[in-house]
This record gives sequence, structure tokens and C-alpha cells, in this order.
Amino acid sequence: MPELYTAGDITRISGADGADATREPGRSPFRKDYSRLLHAPSFRRLQGKTQLFPGTESDFFRNRLTHSLEVAQIAGGIARRLNSLDAQRPQIDPDLVEFAGLAHDLGHPPFGHNGERALDELMRQFGGFEGNAQTLRILGQVERKEIIDRAGIRRYDCGLDLCHRTLASILKYDKVIALERPTGALIEKGYYETEAALVERIKAAVSQGYSGRFKTLECQIMDLADDIAYSTYDLEDSMHAGFATPLTLMDSLINDEQICVAVLRRTNKSLAENGYEGIAAGELWEFAAEIFGDAGFGSSCPAEPNASELLKTALAGVQCFTVDRNLSSNGTSRTFFTADRVGRLISNVELAWNESYPAFSTVRLTRDALIQVEIVKHLNFELVIRSPRLAVVEYRGKDIVRDIFTALRESKGGLLPQDWKSRYHSAQHESEAATCRVICDFVAGMTDRYAVEFHSAIAGEGASIFRPL
Repeated sequence: MPELYTAGDITRISGADGADATREPGRSPFRKDYSRLLHAPSFRRLQGKTQLFPGTESDFFRNRLTHSLEVAQIAGGIARRLNSLDAQRPQIDPDLVEFAGLAHDLGHPPFGHNGERALDELMRQFGGFEGNAQTLRILGQVERKEIIDRAGIRRYDCGLDLCHRTLASILKYDKVIALERPTGALIEKGYYETEAALVERIKAAVSQGYSGRFKTLECQIMDLADDIAYSTYDLEDSMHAGFATPLTLMDSLINDEQICVAVLRRTNKSLAENGYEGIAAGELWEFAAEIFGDAGFGSSCPAEPNASELLKTALAGVQCFTVDRNLSSNGTSRTFFTADRVGRLISNVELAWNESYPAFSTVRLTRDALIQVEIVKHLNFELVIRSPRLAVVEYRGKDIVRDIFTALRESKGGLLPQDWKSRYHSAQHESEAATCRVICDFVAGMTDRYAVEFHSAIAGEGASIFRPL
């Protein structure tokens, strides 16, 4: 039986062998990569980036850092459960899938989706901006770690100098992004042209002769964990904030045709991608009700055996209202609901082992579990992310990102901090696209608060020359 992890998997970007145990016995190459990420500035900055609700509103809401920690924990839970189902099969490395969970959102810029749109518009003629592509770029180039290669030369061009299999764990989309696109054309998810050579090296080290879709087992587990976390904990935050309740979710599906059609279309798209049969609108409502079924939603209150149908219907309505109120206002009820839901979803992950190419074995949720995840994901997007209150915050952020990028470009890097200024000057010897990419890297790495402060400084809003940028 082929091994799940080979010698090529643990070679590093610099060419070093990640399995060198003479210096650090007892620590695997993937655990070392996990540690390097944990101590990286780009990882710490996730605490200042919005997940769903701005952190300035409440310290309860998740940010990109806490979300990533939850994704890593769920990914590790999936790996350990799959390992326990067959002890004779090569075991999935939990450190590697947890790394992928921690790293998957590194590329997100300040101010969420609108920050991403702003950078993409500004970089349209130079390869655009895409969060997943930016994550690979951060790990492979933007982060600076001093490396002494085999020739004894100090290098700073290898990012965190991670193992090739580690980088493969965050490579979700196997497609290079076009350098230029027509006006109005949306960016396609993938990786930048600047990382094309790196991706080829990753594939050469990891693929083991495999010629199908390049998405490793660990990357698939991370992707599932992200969906589970997003469809559970973002829902919890939405209920805590009063943006959504079980009844409002059901009401929108049943009475808002536009939302129902959008959720149904996206859910069926995901079902088709996973090889499942689609569903109709009536089934959509049924599955939506089942999401809260274990919390008592839809069940009847105790009644006399000979109670009228009207009374039974009324009591069922009362029970739905009670569950709705508890999940909206009772933190203990929400915590129980989310913990139970995550556990059930993890137990519904299936593994199809690939005997010839174990690294490209496939995982997926069962059909019923996938439908529930997709319904909550897309309902949360329609009702919360696209709500006017959040749209106002993100729209304001888009202007801030655009203003900062424009000012940095017009100053020819003069407004950049010293370490970034040296990167800009090096890029000047290459092309305009290279200098714009450096500016884009700098802006994308900003936290929400730092972006606001930087914008205030360049706009002259109470800025002091003694406060560094």
C-alpha cells in the first residue's frame, strides 16, 4: 500500500529536508510548520480582522483568528475520527490538517468582502486580488523568515519555508489567475501568476504521478471544517446579534421567493459537485426545519390525548416560539445547540480511500448533512452579510482600502514603512505590476483598525508626525 506521506512531501521551499531530526528530535516537519505559522505576524493580525460582525461592536463576536482556531479544531477532530475508523490504514496527520485550518484565512484583507472587492478592482490589470491566492503568497513569499540554505547563504525569499505538502494543504483551487481581465469580469478563484512556479514545485513534490484534480486530502478536510464552522458559529453570532432566529430563517425561505430561489440554486450546485441528487423547494423547507429539530423546533407541547387539532397546532407553534426565544436570548441554549451540531456534522464526514494515490483520497459530508450546511451558509449570507446594517460598514471599508492603495501608489512607496519600502524599491526593478503587488500585499495585511488609523493619518484627520505609520 502506498504511503500517505512521502519524502517529497516534507521537502521545504528552500530545498531543505523537513525531516532533519538531528536538531529537533520529537517534532515532526508538519508540527514545525504549525509552530512557524503560530508565531507569524500575519497569523496574529487575524485577531484584528472582521469575521462577520465588527469587533468594535462586542467582544463576544468571532474574528478571523478565533474562527481559524475553531476551523483548526474541527479539522483535527475530523482527521482523528477518520483515523479511528481504520487503524490499519495510513493515518492522516492531525498537525497538518490543523495547520490548514489555522492558515486558510490569512489572505483576507481588512473589511471583509468589500475590502477584497476594492483590492481586486485596483489590481485588475495586474492579476487581481483573491483571498485564497493571497494566503499562498503570504506563506510562500510575503512572510519573512531568515533561512540558511545548504550552501550557507542567508535567504529571505522563502516565506515561512514550509514543506511542500503543508503548502498543498491550503491550495484549494488548481488554476492560475489571469493577469488581465475585461472590465466587469469577476475574478476566478485560484493562485497568482507570481506563485505559478511555486505551485508547479508543490505538485511535483506531492502529486506522486497523480493527474486528476489537485486538492489533497488535508485541504479537503480543511474545506469541510470551514463550512461546518461557518454554518454553525456564524449562525450563533447572528442569533446573538439579533440578525437571525430559527423563525426568521424559516420565514425567509417560505415567504421570500428571491431568497428561497438563491439558497436552493446554491445548495443544488454544491450537491451536484459532490455527486448527489438535487432537492426541490419543499424539501428545502423540510431540511431547514430539521436543523433546529434537536432543539425541539416543530415538536408539540404536552397535551391531552383527545386535544383538538387546533390546540395541537397552537401548541406546536408555542414550542417553535420557545425554541426561537431560547436560541435568541439564552447563551447556554446556543452553546448546547452549536456543540451538538458540530459533533453531529463531524460524525457525518465520509472518506473514500484512494489506494493508488492516498494523498488524493476524498472526503465529503453525507447528503443530508451537506444540505443542512449549505442552507445555513447561504441563508446567513442573504439575511446577515447582505443586510443593510453590515453593508454600510463594508461599503465604508471599501473606500478606506481604495484611498490607502491610491495614496501609496501615488507616493511611489514613500508612505510605506521602512521594511516595506525596501521591498517596493526592489520591485521597481521588475515592473509596475510588481510594485502594485507589493502595495497590495501591505494593504491586504492590515487589520481593520490599522487601516482606519492609516487612512486618518494620510487624510490629515488629527494625525501626529510623532505617531509612526
